[in-house]
Parts: sequence; C-alpha cells; structure tokens
Amino acid sequence: VQLQASGGGLVQAGGSLRLSCAASGLTFSAYGWFRQAPGKDREFVAAVDWSDRTYYTDSVKGRFTISRDNAKNTVYLQMNSLKPEDTALYYCAASVHNGGLSSQNTYQFWGQGTLVTVSS
Repeated sequence: VQLQASGGGLVQAGGSLRLSCAASGLTFSAYGWFRQAPGKDREFVAAVDWSDRTYYTDSVKGRFTISRDNAKNTVYLQMNSLKPEDTALYYCAASVHNGGLSSQNTYQFWGQGTLVTVSS
C-alpha cells in the first residue's frame, strides 16, 4: 500500500494550490488531509468519506475543498485564498473505516507529506 502526495509549493497569500494524493494497493473508504506547521502538532484539515460526505476544520471552511476520484484512487485538496498560517507540511491519509475522520488514529496509511509555504 502506498500513498503518494504531490502539489505543494511556494505561493503568495491569496493564491491557490491543489494537492493530490494517489493511493495504490488497496481500496479505501475514506481519505483525510492533515498538516503540521513548524513547532506545532499535526492537525486535521479535511476528510471525505465513502459517500463523498466532506468534513473540514473551521479555519479552512469556505477556502479548501476536498474531493476524490475513485477511478483514479486519488484524493485532492483544492486550497484557495491561502494565508501565511496555512504554511505546513501536508499529509494525506487513508482509512478502510468510515468514521471518526478528524482523528489521526482512524487512518491506517499515510503519505510522505508535501510542503506548502504561503508568503505574506
């Protein structure tokens, strides 16, 4: 099983990025994105379950959109109106379960992380 995240980079405040995470080796019920800023704990960002229901942390609601393409086994995170406080290493995660998607403990598999840097 492998999760390959990509799409990070350097962007100015107000800009956009789209992260992708390609999964292989297993069919997953749910996907999530988490992030870890320097000196902080890893935190939940967004998740999508098997029925395409989506969940977001409050700080990204209205700016980020998570989606999945089951044919490609890929999950995306479209990030708009980026802020300097969004700067972090972003991780994708996948779960064979479908509940508790804001908890890191729900996920069995993790990608390697992709760095997002937002300049002011």
